[in-house]
Parts: sequence; structure tokens; C-alpha cells
Amino acid sequence: MNSEQLSIALQLKAIPLEGKVVVLEPVLPSMKDEMRTAMDVDPEAWSIQNRSGYGENFEAYWAAMNAPREESQRVAYGVRLRASNLLVGTSSFHHISPENRSTEIGSTFLHPEVRGTAVNPEMKLLMLDHAFDSGALRIQLTVDDRNKRSQAAVKKLGAVREGLLRRHCVTWNGHNRDTVVFSVIGGDWPGIRTRLISRLEAQDGLRNHFQSE
Repeated sequence: MNSEQLSIALQLKAIPLEGKVVVLEPVLPSMKDEMRTAMDVDPEAWSIQNRSGYGENFEAYWAAMNAPREESQRVAYGVRLRASNLLVGTSSFHHISPENRSTEIGSTFLHPEVRGTAVNPEMKLLMLDHAFDSGALRIQLTVDDRNKRSQAAVKKLGAVREGLLRRHCVTWNGHNRDTVVFSVIGGDWPGIRTRLISRLEAQDGLRNHFQSE
């Protein structure tokens, strides 16, 4: 389906997104303890995040995730494994701009035990599919220049590196961050989607789960 023909504005709804490996659930107050457990690990990884959900920083992070959408322009998801029902992380749509038909995928954190598995690529597939089917023309992803692992994952996804924003923001621990900007636009998505599905099928036996409409 051509995303540019779907609507004249982006209509990004906070609905569950279901894959074979994960279900992305819009964040609810009832998830708080599960989310704290998923996030209260790996302080080294949090040290290069823009904001921290680790330890004493969790309460403020949780409050931001649950802020009214009209204030935050954000849809936050919990990432739940279908096999075990465990909540293993989070990701969000940020900077939702209906008139420009654009959004950003960010604030992604996954428990170390599921990194390098099908969780992240399937999560990105579900979120990108949802955004483009909702009318998006452009989806942005930004990464701290120090975070080489995340940059490699975004490149492997197929997003286009657009450049470096120097001294873009100050992170939670006072670092003056340089930010690498990537994007996926509507014309990129069919090819990226096909390659991503093939990757998931090869990695974890997801054949026939995602079918082209």
C-alpha cells in the first residue's frame, strides 16, 4: 500500500502492535513494576542514553512516558515477549507531526538478554509498518554518536544516515551530545520492509507471519 495515498495527515493511534515474537502494548499505569524491572539493569547502556530510566531516575522517566499525549507528542510502548509474557523493554513514537506526516522512533531500551535476537528488528518492523500505514511520509531515528551498537543496528535496518547534529543536546548526566540522524521515507519502506522480513524469517522462523497485502 502506498502510504502517500492513505491520508492528508498522519493519524498515529496508540494501539497494540502484534508480531510473532513480541507484542507492543501502549504503556499503562499497571505496567509500572514490570517496566521498572526491565529497565533497572545495565547502567553502562543508560550512560549513553539521552534520558535515564535506571535506578532513582526511573520515576521521572516513567512520568514522561505517561504524560498526556497532547503535551508530549509521544506514544510509548512496552515490549512484551509472546512466549513468556515478560515485559523486556520499551520504545516510543516521538515528535508526532500530523501536518508534516512525520514522527521519530526513539527512547528504545531493551533488556540485555533480548539484544541481538529477533526482538528489536520485529519491534522496528511493527512500528514502521504502523506509522507508514497511518500516513507517515518520514520516520526519523536519532542516536548518540558514542553509541556505535545502536548506530550499527539502525544501519542494518536500512535507514539512511543523514548527518551529525553537533552539540545537539545535553543528556541526563551532563554530556553535551552529538546526535547522528537517520531516516526512512515512504519510498524507502517497501524495499526495507522486504529485506527486514527476510532477515526475520531467516533468524527466527517467522516465515509466512508477515504477508504483503
